[in-house]
Amino acid sequence: MRGAAWWTEDGRVLRADPADRERLPGDTWERAGLPAGVRLEFTARGVSAVEVAYSASPPSAADSYRDTPAVFTLLAGTGAGTGTGTGAGAVDTPASPGEHRTLIHLPSPDGEFTLHLPESLRPVLHALRPVDGTLTPAAPRPRWLVYGDSITEGWSVSRPHLAWPALAGRALGVETVNLGYAGAARGELASADQLASLDGDVLTVAFGTNCWSRTPHSAGLLYETARAFLGLVRRGHPEAPLLVVSPVVRPDAESEPNALGATLEELRAAVERAAVDAGADLLPGGGLLHAGHLVDGVHPGDAGHGILAQAVTSALRKGLRKVPARGHLPVASPEAS
Repeated sequence: MRGAAWWTEDGRVLRADPADRERLPGDTWERAGLPAGVRLEFTARGVSAVEVAYSASPPSAADSYRDTPAVFTLLAGTGAGTGTGTGAGAVDTPASPGEHRTLIHLPSPDGEFTLHLPESLRPVLHALRPVDGTLTPAAPRPRWLVYGDSITEGWSVSRPHLAWPALAGRALGVETVNLGYAGAARGELASADQLASLDGDVLTVAFGTNCWSRTPHSAGLLYETARAFLGLVRRGHPEAPLLVVSPVVRPDAESEPNALGATLEELRAAVERAAVDAGADLLPGGGLLHAGHLVDGVHPGDAGHGILAQAVTSALRKGLRKVPARGHLPVASPEAS
């Protein structure tokens, strides 16, 4: 299991530290229960299919509005140079609430594979068993921690493996840990402390859009928030490459003042100033996409996520050359086998 940062006692993946729950906003905690970007990565030898034993819940009220189907998605390959495109060759297997054993056929008996989860069902995996042959965990890789909002979480993509952190992670050959929280991620310092505490080799921070309307910020407030957030992250990762992606375009907010008088253009500039002052690498988000890439005026679709992934991949490649040639194996769930 890759991309998992924390676990509940009953074996559910969490994307926020349960020991720190009281300091987190309710919307952040709710989204932390969605296993965004979490997947199985394994090497098969002589395996015709894998059986996945799992239990799952109906989608939450928020996730019932998403168009993402509840499927396991199998990709060939796990690391750099594999599965970086639009998902050609991906194989979907339907999933549903309840307890199930699902058989997923492999396109070839030997090789490396990635299996993305039916995220909206918040599944608990009980077992992964080969039909014939043997399975072993994929080799560990450098760990990439990605913090952000619904765009980072992958709210509007057609499949989880097409979210920009998943695409860029495969292109870069890193283990992506998706810490995107739809409707949240306003730079809460509790989240910064959690990022600082996690084992990671490279980090990306992408927030600010939800500071325009959902919880209005002035430009000055957002600058100080982002500056403090990045400072806390740096305490835990003083040498790791740190990339800040400022908010992408949102046509209705670019020149419209929020309740505190700040436009999204001004908030974006505040995030960018904070990144520069904190000594982080900066990828300006305002010019990466246009309105046609947005499916609802706010969130990009698959094509937009592909563009974001390419831009982030290019921005991170230089910093990743400085990362030691080592990887991290996540702590296994006590309930998994």
